[in-house]
Amino acid sequence: MTSTTHSNRASGEPSRPRSRSPRATAAAGGLHPFGVLILLGGAFLPIMDFFITNVALPSINASLHASPASLELVIAGYGVSYASLLVLGGRLGDRYGRQRLFLAGLVGFIVASLACGIAPTIGVLIGARIVQGATAALLIPQVLATFHHVLEHERKARALALYGATSGIAAVVGQLVGGLLVSANIAGTSWRPIFLVNVPIGLVVLLVAARIVPATRSPHPLGVDLPGTVLFAATLTVLLVPLAEGHSLGWPTWCWLLLVLAFVLGAATFAVEKRKEDHGEVPLLPPSLLRLPSMSRGLVMVLLFSIGFGAFMFIFALTVQDGLHEDALHGGLAILPMALLFLAGSLVAPKVIGRLGRGALTVGALVQLAGLGWLVAIVVTDWPHVSLWSMAVPLALVGAGQSMLFAGLFRSVLADVPTHLAGIGSGVLITLQQSGLALGVATLGTLYLSIAPHSAAHAFAGVEYVQMALVALLAVGAVALPRLTGDR
Repeated sequence: MTSTTHSNRASGEPSRPRSRSPRATAAAGGLHPFGVLILLGGAFLPIMDFFITNVALPSINASLHASPASLELVIAGYGVSYASLLVLGGRLGDRYGRQRLFLAGLVGFIVASLACGIAPTIGVLIGARIVQGATAALLIPQVLATFHHVLEHERKARALALYGATSGIAAVVGQLVGGLLVSANIAGTSWRPIFLVNVPIGLVVLLVAARIVPATRSPHPLGVDLPGTVLFAATLTVLLVPLAEGHSLGWPTWCWLLLVLAFVLGAATFAVEKRKEDHGEVPLLPPSLLRLPSMSRGLVMVLLFSIGFGAFMFIFALTVQDGLHEDALHGGLAILPMALLFLAGSLVAPKVIGRLGRGALTVGALVQLAGLGWLVAIVVTDWPHVSLWSMAVPLALVGAGQSMLFAGLFRSVLADVPTHLAGIGSGVLITLQQSGLALGVATLGTLYLSIAPHSAAHAFAGVEYVQMALVALLAVGAVALPRLTGDR
């Protein structure tokens, strides 16, 4: 034993994870910086997969002869199963071990990705996407929970900031990577590599994570709220299915009945969760959290942001490919300015929020609003001869504004949540975010698909006017959020 080790122990200074190998750090119950990157890599794949499919939709349609409603379900089906099971995934990790659930979820995600990649029909693809979303819900919560449990102080703050940046960047980069893979048409496989690429990458993450991610679990795990999980999943399903299928089917009676049933199930979910909480239990979605100012106000804003973000990514890919007749490669490259500014904005957002407080959210909303307005003006004025280069600067503004909103909203929503409910609060936040993404595709995506056959330009503009209204509400609503560092 070296004198340095003796002096560190004598002074009470903890040993630094960087001085050990990743495997030795994990064996000692710590998380090496490389382990942080591996966990982020595991989280990157499921988040990217929600969006990577957007640029492949025309190719999937041509290959599998899918209806517009089926294409929406390829996106929304993943989002519904993902959102429904996120909180449950977190609780299972607390009870049975986070590393174990991370690895199990990753194995399931790899298998489901393989099934998506070889799907012979659109029905099989939708089913595999639902399974893919469910396995992602087992994987994702373990990343944040491990960071909270193992890391401290600056290392925890840095890891959480990297997670926020990763989740946002994965959304934008997904469409770029999807465009590259579809255009490459590897061995004539068209869209299939966007799912198959998860297999080798996932296997690498799996093998490394098994060796360098520490095994942790909660000393006091919460029980699994099976009734709440089933009711919440059923509510999301009966809400989104008619919204996605109604237009193409001419709004049959069963669609309207399902929408009514969604309200009934929503009310039943609230009643069951409130009863469990009144009896001293911790339900899947604690109603008491909704009474906190940060949650009640912030979650509404997260929902509005996510609806607009999910819809934008969906319709932009269709507008560029189906409307402007660009290939998937150019469809993916078109989003690159937005990706680059989202990345840059994510890196500077903590400092800007620290200086401006809630004002940073208002600034971000206004910047995004300017970008969206400029983008709509270009599409409507120059159609059908819209240059992708002409959209670069407004897309960059949209990405910069979104990055500020994304970072600020996630930070403010959890401002009032008690420490012992932080994990549940995070789960509720991510659940609502994913629900909003799927809802945006099902609602504003349906609006776009209903107008696009007549005029893709006006369909794009119509949806973006709705999104601009949502962003304007975010700009105004930011003043109602809890105070952040920098507020006076």
